[in-house]
Amino acid sequence: MNRRQLLAIASGISFAKVASPQRSTGSKATPVPLAQSLADDAHRTAWYREAKFGMFIHWGPYSVASVEASWPIMRPSKQFAITEQEYRALPSRFNPVRFDPDSWVALARTAGQRYMVFTTKHHDGFCMFDSAFTTYKISNTPYKNDIVKQLSEACQRQKMPLGFYYSPPDMNHPGFRDTSKLAAENWNGEPTRDTWPTYLSYMEMQLRELLTRYGDVALIWFDGLYNQRKFDGYRMQRAILEQQPNTLINNRIGIPGDFETPEQFLPAGIPVKGNYLDFDHKDPGTKPGYLPTPEEFRLWETCMTINGTWAYNKNDRDFKTAGQLVRTLVEVASRGGNFLLNVGPGPDGTIQPEFTECLQAIGKWLDRNGESIYGTTYGPLQGLGGVRTTARGRDVFLHVFDWPGESLELPGQGLPKFRSASLLATNQPLTFDQLDSRLIIKLPAQPQDSDVTVIRLRAAY
Repeated sequence: MNRRQLLAIASGISFAKVASPQRSTGSKATPVPLAQSLADDAHRTAWYREAKFGMFIHWGPYSVASVEASWPIMRPSKQFAITEQEYRALPSRFNPVRFDPDSWVALARTAGQRYMVFTTKHHDGFCMFDSAFTTYKISNTPYKNDIVKQLSEACQRQKMPLGFYYSPPDMNHPGFRDTSKLAAENWNGEPTRDTWPTYLSYMEMQLRELLTRYGDVALIWFDGLYNQRKFDGYRMQRAILEQQPNTLINNRIGIPGDFETPEQFLPAGIPVKGNYLDFDHKDPGTKPGYLPTPEEFRLWETCMTINGTWAYNKNDRDFKTAGQLVRTLVEVASRGGNFLLNVGPGPDGTIQPEFTECLQAIGKWLDRNGESIYGTTYGPLQGLGGVRTTARGRDVFLHVFDWPGESLELPGQGLPKFRSASLLATNQPLTFDQLDSRLIIKLPAQPQDSDVTVIRLRAAY
């Protein structure tokens, strides 16, 4: 890979001068150069490409019972033993008097997270905002106050982009399913019933509420589960973009959207357009090691939990370590993706100390090494054992997981000519030999960081 190709990948803009499909402009259709089309897309998604790391928040009355969001009534299990009647009564006990939205945003900033995505409505249908179109909402709990309003205002104060998770499935709405039955019997919805159009209108009205009452919305994160086409995704996309043209949309409502969303796993390869990932199937998208062109690359984001559940669960103590999550962040960035890491606040509105401590530790690593993550994309070397690469501008960053001792040898084919190598966190220069077939870097005997040590290679031109 030469420097011109490297810069093209790092910027997300092609140098090729070829035509894209026709764009309609009234009565005539004008071909739009692919380079211009990519440039327009890169401008709209620039903040997202830069951000790389975000905070996902699953929170609602279900936190009172330490059960997962919605699924205990959709797929009852011994793990979350709660009846549907008991689950539906939880809002009467939900009173998060210690909720401090500014502290949540501050924690995300400390962790190095550059956007937040909040669950405005999960599959159970309960709204964490004061919707005009339902009574099943936060303003009808003992707490009464609009959670989404408070969080959006805190994000505006601290200049944190905020996106909204919105579930198309809705166990509470009679247009979505026959609510005289238990949710476990028909939780995937009943689009053949005459009431289905009323549900689609309800969805559209609520989306318009979210996009007109809470300031700028960075993205809408749908979670359409199965047979997503039944939600008329293009209609919802139109409603969103009519209100906020720059709002990004994910791929879980039956249309491609702006980005892929693998859940709790990483694609083995770098995702490409036209070969879309299924959110719960581990399709690699591309072969491991394959480097797509900027035209081929597909924006993507993996979402993961710190323990084993999305919602607050006092019984789930299976926490990932900060070191494991730093490595996951690097794995994601090395394939050009974003990492959306979830927290489930408790019923009082506070975030448990195990989550807080973990996020703070990740933030400390990013304080030293964030330049190798933010604004980068997949690097020129893929599929290496113990080393991951990212790229930005003239720089290639080597993320070393397994310290090899006093030298690191890498394949040299396709790399630009480098003028310098250094440890990123300290800027300590490193000596290296660059041949046509290999790159050899002399290293300190011990790694600088026990989890991931980063080396910056800077191109000579």
